[in-house]
Amino acid sequence: MTDSPRAAVSADHRSARIAAADAFGLQGFLLAAVLTQLPQYQDRFGFDDTVIVVAVVTVSLIAGAGSVLAEHLARRFSSRSALQLGLATIAVAGAALGFSPNTAAFFVCLSVYGAGLGIVDAAANMQAVSIQHAYGRFILSSFHAAWSVGAIAGALFVAATSALDVSVAGAQLVAALVVAGGLAVCGPRLLARQKPGSTAPPATGPVPVPVPIRALLALGTAMALFYAIDFGVGNWSALYVRNVLLADAGTAALALAAYQCAALVSRLTGDLWVAKYGEIAVVRAGSAVGVAGLTVVVLAPSPVVAIAGFLVVGLGVPVVAPLCFSAAGRLAPSGQVDDVVARINLFNYVGTLVGGAIVGGVAAAATSLRIGFVVPLLFAVGLVVLAPAFAPDRDRQSEWTPDRD
Repeated sequence: MTDSPRAAVSADHRSARIAAADAFGLQGFLLAAVLTQLPQYQDRFGFDDTVIVVAVVTVSLIAGAGSVLAEHLARRFSSRSALQLGLATIAVAGAALGFSPNTAAFFVCLSVYGAGLGIVDAAANMQAVSIQHAYGRFILSSFHAAWSVGAIAGALFVAATSALDVSVAGAQLVAALVVAGGLAVCGPRLLARQKPGSTAPPATGPVPVPVPIRALLALGTAMALFYAIDFGVGNWSALYVRNVLLADAGTAALALAAYQCAALVSRLTGDLWVAKYGEIAVVRAGSAVGVAGLTVVVLAPSPVVAIAGFLVVGLGVPVVAPLCFSAAGRLAPSGQVDDVVARINLFNYVGTLVGGAIVGGVAAAATSLRIGFVVPLLFAVGLVVLAPAFAPDRDRQSEWTPDRD
């Protein structure tokens, strides 16, 4: 990818980049804080494992609706307003979760949290794509790296509060206050919508340029495959290491930790690899690394080997998500970038549902998670096949400027 001749970066765009990265980090922080407290809610309300699965599926489904809402909010107001609303929503709902007196209240709060999560997911990536357009080079991976940093911090925060015997309500309240404080600092510095001008199509003007559906479906499929792998590892890696390879609970937890730490490395270096080798090569190489890592996982004779396999997976596939958003934003017709980003984001939740359900379903049918992990292995092969969908559209390089926000 070459720099756009109009890619002089203003101080406002640099400030917006930091603010948007903070928003990614805040979302990852609170999501990890919520998910890692699920066992505590399970004990409080007497949930069985099936209810926990239903809770996670509920968040994914409602987050999809939140992503659609973000599209409408961005069109009516701006992606900055949508992101501010989304962060405020997850902060309030995240705090309320800790004080839920019963199962019904818990699911109501979780549903509101899911809606806010979807708004933040879509609006944060709208901001990131528009800021990347202003920079004229690939920087989206750095935003997703900020999310990974936030998620790791959220998990460590819960571990620390648990060790200090802080109540779930207290821990959730503090986590929510962190998000609220972060919103107060970064919210005003997010990228604002441009003043109405010639880039805005008149209400009675010509029909908008159609979105390239086939190309976007290919990118959406890649997005879904990545999140299916990601969620499959998140949901089932510890159980695989503990139940199949007979490790203790502490060792089993290292599987996800290894994956997430490697994912952070992948995203921190992703911008560099794209600048040097291009999108297709990075997707193909990262997916091939994922295939290798998941092959190790499936064939692992011991916990140590499986954990090493999950680490290798994390070094490869996590760069796919920011590249999907980048390619989708580049293909979007002028004036439709936010809409396209919101729609591509829906495939995120398709992937999480697939990753949570199919891996476990196959494992149940085959009576072994070892067989279950063949599914994400095949998904990684699919990502290798889909790599050409990330080809830059060189004819649209002149349009790499922010057209909405």
